[in-house]
Amino acid sequence: MLKHFHPTSCTQTYLESAEYSRILSAAVINSNFRSILLKDPVKAVSGGYSGERFNLRSEAKQRLAGIHASSLAEFAARLSEI
Repeated sequence: MLKHFHPTSCTQTYLESAEYSRILSAAVINSNFRSILLKDPVKAVSGGYSGERFNLRSEAKQRLAGIHASSLAEFAARLSEI
């Protein structure tokens, strides 16, 4: 039996993945953003990067808040698990 996915949830998951990629890209490019992201992910995401905003729902931000990592590689690994 095939599992049916609600189109909205699939779209939202895709959009969150795209935003996570943007967040990681900003962290790779900018050491200040990376430092804030590792200390306080919600603050980093809420503040945006270089005039750009990250479009994440509050649930996604809460998941980010649960990530505790000492390096960007560790952060990315934990991010892939949520």
